[in-house]
Amino acid sequence: MFEAVGLPGPDGAVYAALVGHPYASAAELGLSCGLAPGQVGRSLARLARDGMASRTGGRPARFLAAAPDVAIGSLIGHQEEVLRQTRSAVHGLMETYREASRYTHPAHSVEVLTGRETIGHRVNQLQEGAREQIRGFDRPPYLEDPGANLGRTRRRLREGIGYRIIYDRAAVAWPGRLESDILVSCGEGEQARVRPELPMKMVLADARQAVIPIGAQEHVVEAAYVIHPSSLLDALVALFEGEWERAVPVQATAAGAAGAEGHGPGEDGRRLLALLASGLTDEGIARALGWSYRTTQRRLQALMRELDAGTRFQAGMAARDRGWL
Repeated sequence: MFEAVGLPGPDGAVYAALVGHPYASAAELGLSCGLAPGQVGRSLARLARDGMASRTGGRPARFLAAAPDVAIGSLIGHQEEVLRQTRSAVHGLMETYREASRYTHPAHSVEVLTGRETIGHRVNQLQEGAREQIRGFDRPPYLEDPGANLGRTRRRLREGIGYRIIYDRAAVAWPGRLESDILVSCGEGEQARVRPELPMKMVLADARQAVIPIGAQEHVVEAAYVIHPSSLLDALVALFEGEWERAVPVQATAAGAAGAEGHGPGEDGRRLLALLASGLTDEGIARALGWSYRTTQRRLQALMRELDAGTRFQAGMAARDRGWL
């Protein structure tokens, strides 16, 4: 049992006997666990050296075991750290293996992941391993609650990693998401844009790896592809950049860029413009901002009057002309 945490068999037997027989001598412990006196003496010396047992005074020498939760707990902690380092080394070796075999073994350009936990772990690895930037398509369904990744995103932004994220209107419409997640990330330096609809979910780390779900229309993400450097990854990069050019910036809207008339919209107007640009309905805007439907309509009408627009399209064009989008 104790060998699994790095404790040799005789030492484990002596320690277990000592726990049940405090202040026992080497001879007494030998009788208890069926070992020769020489073996018991060597085991006790190792246990004392490692802090798992202590020697008391008197003759013959007697020994007292350290509390198991401390003694064995420290061994378990050490083994867990060794396993963590080994796991990390294996991931590094797999990266080297894939890079070395990429062009001789095309099948290694794509991995298949199954299970939400496995996919989430790989997505987190991608973010932690990025050297320059993270690009992404953000749309439901989600592996975690939207915003659960905010802490990691903010930390990586502060470490100098760029984030360029395009949000689907369904992502922006998620109640409270705009205020408590998207705009917070923008305040840390994320570049965010919105599109009425995105073709899929995607996380792209530099130009080295991407994770995309196997089924674009699924209600849950249970399987995903990891795409390594290949023409397929190049196509995903090109797809992102094309969508980026067509998307409307959230940061400029949220930050309230000054318009041609020397002022921008108020805070409510900025939020409305961001959500209008994403193609949300009045009901969707109300849910996203936590407003009532009547309040949403009233503020939309006020914004359109300010822009002298009769339709949403005209409002968008007028806002762009004034530098608000």
